[in-house]
Amino acid sequence: MTEYIDTHTHLFVSEFDEDREAAVQRAVDAGVTRLCLPAINEETLDALLAMCDRYPGICFPMMGLHPTDVGEDYKEVLARMHEKLLADSRIIAVGEVGLDFYWDDSQKERQIEAFRIQIGWAIETGLPLAIHSRSAFNELCEVLDEYRSCGLKGVFHCFTGSEEEAQKLLSFNGFYLGIGGVLTYKKSTLPAVLGGVPLERIVLETDSPYLSPVPFRGKRNESAYIPHIAEALSKIYNCSIEEVAAVTVNNSCNLFKRVVK
Repeated sequence: MTEYIDTHTHLFVSEFDEDREAAVQRAVDAGVTRLCLPAINEETLDALLAMCDRYPGICFPMMGLHPTDVGEDYKEVLARMHEKLLADSRIIAVGEVGLDFYWDDSQKERQIEAFRIQIGWAIETGLPLAIHSRSAFNELCEVLDEYRSCGLKGVFHCFTGSEEEAQKLLSFNGFYLGIGGVLTYKKSTLPAVLGGVPLERIVLETDSPYLSPVPFRGKRNESAYIPHIAEALSKIYNCSIEEVAAVTVNNSCNLFKRVVK
């Protein structure tokens, strides 16, 4: 069976409360044998870690505070998350972290400071970053530019940008673009943009329960749909779906060293 890795899935959230076990089984049956779970906030950490307890070798946890969850008490929250990060050898990455000014840009400085703190975790531990960016491209690059000599690595989750933005992000050595269901949308510009991106710099993701690929657009997303994204990539790179799977699995394992090969 062709095997895949979903590098970004939120199977621990309430949308899967009714059929979480079945969703994991559907993923495994589809060849998606490893699921990387990015943290969002402190409230959902227990559910995330419980999934990793229940499915060792399949579910792998990250630790981080999503930018839209950066509240007034973020320093205290981050201090507690940092303790858990250092105490749990299963953690594969610092994430989901980054900047998001789409709905509200009044807390820019707070988000940037939280991002800097969590970049510090990545430097401290040698773990990669899983970076979320929305309506914050310039600010994100300005922050990351300051750390170019620090050996950071990671993934720019849910990349949907332009060719120019792709090249800027790929100028950060050791970073990959996370490609998901948006690639399959009729009006997506990603197929043209990825023509200039080596497959060796791409990892697959769903961001489930969000951003379902065609033919499931408008419905809840889940990790079992990764092959649809791989199929779309195979057409862009004019190669077999098996090659897409093999290259992206290798990329994922090179990035997330604690994910079982």
